[in-house]
Amino acid sequence: MMAALVLALCMVAAPVVVADSTAGRASVIDGDTIEVHGQRIRLHGIDAPESSQPCQAADGASYRCGQQAARALDALIADRPVSCRQTDVDRYGRIVAVCAVAGVDVGEAMVRDGWALAYRDYSTDYVDDEAQAEAEGTGMWAGTFVAPWEYRRGGAGAVQPAAAGECTIKGNIASSGERIYHVPGGQYYDRTEINEAKGERRFCSEAEAVAAGWRKAKRLTRQAIQPRHFVSFFAGYHLLGAKRCEHGSSRWSCC
Repeated sequence: MMAALVLALCMVAAPVVVADSTAGRASVIDGDTIEVHGQRIRLHGIDAPESSQPCQAADGASYRCGQQAARALDALIADRPVSCRQTDVDRYGRIVAVCAVAGVDVGEAMVRDGWALAYRDYSTDYVDDEAQAEAEGTGMWAGTFVAPWEYRRGGAGAVQPAAAGECTIKGNIASSGERIYHVPGGQYYDRTEINEAKGERRFCSEAEAVAAGWRKAKRLTRQAIQPRHFVSFFAGYHLLGAKRCEHGSSRWSCC
């Protein structure tokens, strides 16, 4: 009796996985990626604009269509259970799946509403829905935009936010899975590259980064180190005598 009760509790707590199917509450990562019980799922057959990607509205104003696509997906799911049927696994190890909410194909709805494109390199399932969205001028089709795959390749019109001086905070995911953001001038800022396929992204403010679950990088820049730090290091050098510290105009180190 006790074993049966424990089994029932485990079934409630764990994601429902039957063969290649998964069901549960979903968190939106971006316009074409969700997370169900800690498992990243890439929506089959669609490609939504990247989180940092800018588009132009009908009146010519620039807006972040990637963020808008994520909001549209969140509104579509509306905190309801999602059921997903796996079709593949991508090169990043994410499940690729057809997902539905209340019987509605989420990928199809995103394309039809104009917040994602049919990803023809992998599927033609939503080509007709894309044509409908274009004809009706819904979502991104109301203005102008660069296809997400072209934006990732740096194609024509793919304006990088950093070049425009916008949303320059870099949200990086460490190998341990910890989410860390880097601000301009930080020690590792210049060498940090954003891979949005892994869930990394840019932020427009530190408050936005913190709200999304990222923490600030702890390393300071060399310029941020105050003279009193050098005093304590030299004091340590004289006291210990066993260490040799070197310093120069551009760097310092203790060996």
